[in-house]
Amino acid sequence: MMTLIDVKNVMLGYDNHIVIDDISFKVEDGDFICLVGENGSGKSTLVKGLLGILKPIKGEIKYVNLKKNFIGYIPQETLTNRNFPASVLEIVMSGNLNRCLKYSKKEKERAINALIKLDILKLKDKSFKELSGGERQKVFIARALVSTSKLLILDEPSNNLDYNSRTYLYTLLEKLNKEDKLTIIMITHDLDHSNLIGNKILKLDGRTYHFEDTKDYIKETCHVK
Repeated sequence: MMTLIDVKNVMLGYDNHIVIDDISFKVEDGDFICLVGENGSGKSTLVKGLLGILKPIKGEIKYVNLKKNFIGYIPQETLTNRNFPASVLEIVMSGNLNRCLKYSKKEKERAINALIKLDILKLKDKSFKELSGGERQKVFIARALVSTSKLLILDEPSNNLDYNSRTYLYTLLEKLNKEDKLTIIMITHDLDHSNLIGNKILKLDGRTYHFEDTKDYIKETCHVK
């Protein structure tokens, strides 16, 4: 299996405060990794490291068969980005900024194709702030798909979604992972076993971590021998 990111003995933190100490794992092509842990365990810090926003204090985060600026990232939704004054198409088009500074016919086609893939082309001229929570997440995913065909990182994407919207979101992400071969890393607080949809779990616990197959994690937490 092809490696996309190789994390070797990495230490991450801020102003001499260590948040993550000596973590090592690989993100392989086709992985769907659920990143879990209590508040303050370092999930967002690790994502900043993977995105290249935060440099390791020690160790190395190596991009293999992957350009750093071709990672699609969907941050946790806030009131500010929820009320962003732009049309759906404009927001999805902005995903091209990772690839180029000027939009062309080709970039617009990428955005339209992403809207079609997520079945939201009918929303393209609608104001983003008028959308439901589930529609907003689809728009953010479409924007990320414009910027990447390899790796998508999501920060708590099910926040503020009702049960039906959350179920649809997880189904959509599984489809993108399995059918479109998109590698996904998802921060989630939803530890219901039925919602641990990835093939691997990366659990942060203070300065320690556990990285294993999802099926093994479920067996351990259910005390199945």
